[in-house]
Amino acid sequence: MKKTTLLNAELSYTIATLGHTDMLVVADAGLPIPAETERIDLALTKGVPGAVETLGVILEEMKVEKAILAEEVQARNPQFLEAVKALLPGVPLEFVPHSQFKEITHDARAVVRTGEFAPYANVILCSGVVF
Repeated sequence: MKKTTLLNAELSYTIATLGHTDMLVVADAGLPIPAETERIDLALTKGVPGAVETLGVILEEMKVEKAILAEEVQARNPQFLEAVKALLPGVPLEFVPHSQFKEITHDARAVVRTGEFAPYANVILCSGVVF
């Protein structure tokens, strides 16, 4: 049995196979997921698991060199933005219009769907290298 925090086999495998600059999306329950992009659906019910909680576990396993968020998060969900900043100290954050954010998800390796019901609680994690 794994000793690290992340127990979900599908998500653990996806993170283990990421290369430099590959993208992994942590999404709220409502973000549209492109048909061609792998969906890792963790959503159980409203709020479970939450996006911040899921992000925290993912960051135990994944090196992130940059994160992308929708511009709208700054005004519509500042609590989520502050939580992301706290979990990713020193990691550059890029802000794009939500419409562009959704387009970028087409190039992601996978989208992790959470049970989050707060608006704009989505973040694209760009994989870094550990050396």
